[in-house]
Amino acid sequence: MTNFNRWTIVFAGALMGCVAIGTMFSLAVFLDPMSADTGWSRAGISSAMTLNFLVMGVAGILWGMASDRFGPRIVVLAGSLLLGLALVLASRATSLLAFQLTFGLLVGLAASAFFAPVTAAVTGWFTTNRSLAVSLVSAGMGMAPMTISPFARYLITAYDWRFAMLAIGIGAWLVLLPATLLLSRPPASPASSPAAGNAPSGGMTMTDVLRSPQFWILGLTFFACCAAHSGPIFHMVSYAIVCGVSPMAAVSIYSVEGLAGLGGRLLLGVAADRIGVKPVLVAGLIVQAVVIAAYSAVSALEQFYLLALVFGAAYGGVMPLYAVLAHDYFGQKNLGAVLGAAGMLSSIGMALGPWIGGWIFDTFQNYAWLFIGSSIVGLGAVAIALAFPPLPRREAQAQPA
Repeated sequence: MTNFNRWTIVFAGALMGCVAIGTMFSLAVFLDPMSADTGWSRAGISSAMTLNFLVMGVAGILWGMASDRFGPRIVVLAGSLLLGLALVLASRATSLLAFQLTFGLLVGLAASAFFAPVTAAVTGWFTTNRSLAVSLVSAGMGMAPMTISPFARYLITAYDWRFAMLAIGIGAWLVLLPATLLLSRPPASPASSPAAGNAPSGGMTMTDVLRSPQFWILGLTFFACCAAHSGPIFHMVSYAIVCGVSPMAAVSIYSVEGLAGLGGRLLLGVAADRIGVKPVLVAGLIVQAVVIAAYSAVSALEQFYLLALVFGAAYGGVMPLYAVLAHDYFGQKNLGAVLGAAGMLSSIGMALGPWIGGWIFDTFQNYAWLFIGSSIVGLGAVAIALAFPPLPRREAQAQPA
């Protein structure tokens, strides 16, 4: 495959990540108008996001295994069809339980069909610039706050939340279904080609992976990292509104985070290719924890923007590095399943923040404890990441490029 075609897969992955994850995270924009219109509690609505991540954790393994066996295109196609359907059904929900089941379960099931299959495909096609390629795919997810969320806010203002969610569901079909045609399965053994000087040959079995300390250090770091930033990300718009920021300006903070995340993914991806994944990951986790704590002390829009730039770059930049580490440790053979298993742990972490943040606000009428607790968890992610063992020496690394 030519370089052009490989980068086309990266583009397709970034586009699909933007739409899939963007539609899910747009719930943060729907939170206030839905609560005002229906009388449903913030904790109740936020629990749909918690269900999203719990379902993603389990389904991600199954989608990853299916991708390893059948290739990414058919898996992502199924996820695209289901995502649009889930949003259409959620827009018609007349009870909190119905909304939680449609948005919480079905959107989570659909969104989990993208991360592991697309990321595994991209890592398989690249032997050089792998961190950058994976970071660019992840950058698509970072674009979501700059695209889907403002679009949702506009539709809610112009019409109502139900019309907005329905339109986003139909739009997801229009974008995702054609994009699936750009995906293709990577070679079975990319390390066997002469150009694959740094690619691991073959890969570990899933049994060996799950028994290895490397997997559990990777998975627990991923878990703690996501548990730290999920609550602040999801409740940022509501927190800014509580601080007196207008709703549209509050959404713009979300967008600034996304823009910074795009830059952070590129910067940390290039840095990881040059100086190694572990030191870059640890540095990003440290910055993330410090900035989360700082949010508890801000209230002005300009302060929010400043922290959003740093926070977005930090959490956005570290996210794709877990996939690169997984490939370096475990190889390509079962990478979809490996990423699905690690993603299950990260999804549990992501599931905690939205619900806990909603409970904290409903109980204390402020978000201070959310940011303090999240920062402590972020420091825990740093401590776990420091335990990463050296990368295994592989015969493939001795081959000439």
